[in-house]
Amino acid sequence: MSLLGYTRYGAHGSDWGSAISRELGRIDAGHAAAVHVTMIGMPPQPGLEPYTEEERRRLQHGQRYQRELFGYAAIQSTRPQTLVYALHDSAVGQRAWIVEKFRDWTDSADIPEDAVHRDQMLTNVMVHWLTGTAGSAARLYYESLAARGRPVEPSRTPTGVAVFPKDVSLSVRRFAEAANTITHWSEFDRGGHFPAMEQPDLLVADIRGFFQSLPETSRPSSRP
Repeated sequence: MSLLGYTRYGAHGSDWGSAISRELGRIDAGHAAAVHVTMIGMPPQPGLEPYTEEERRRLQHGQRYQRELFGYAAIQSTRPQTLVYALHDSAVGQRAWIVEKFRDWTDSADIPEDAVHRDQMLTNVMVHWLTGTAGSAARLYYESLAARGRPVEPSRTPTGVAVFPKDVSLSVRRFAEAANTITHWSEFDRGGHFPAMEQPDLLVADIRGFFQSLPETSRPSSRP
């Protein structure tokens, strides 16, 4: 960001972007004014029991995802190249691999188009297909496998969280506060894993509200 002329900046992310934004806030706290995420997957910390009914529900929600919907991540984390040969060879296969996630991870009543416009889904598929980047997308999981299970380093950067009810992982505030400086927390009654596509107005309003709530001296710098 300094190369772009910013001395202070804010970061927002979902999915992998949530992890990356949080890490930016941790390692570049001198320049990162704050971060806003839609997932902050902190495991339960010792001493927090007993869990509330809602906390248990969210843990069970995550366990269902790990048990029933995590197959894609298992193969991408262990044998990505085998998968890539198939995805590069078949446009239908590439489409199925991606659209399946829109079906399972969105707040859709029946079909993915209930939540995300078909053109957006096809654009996502075409970005992978035309650029031949199914491999690099899959290997992200493989390369990050070694980091899983490491202790979470605490972040002192102001952090805002937006929770959407149909996301694959539902963040728990008490767990998140153990290693993050949570200053903003929003819970929504609709939306899933792709809020920028599913509920853009809700997401944008929450991002703006979070950064506007920061002290004037702590806000990101204006455009150079």
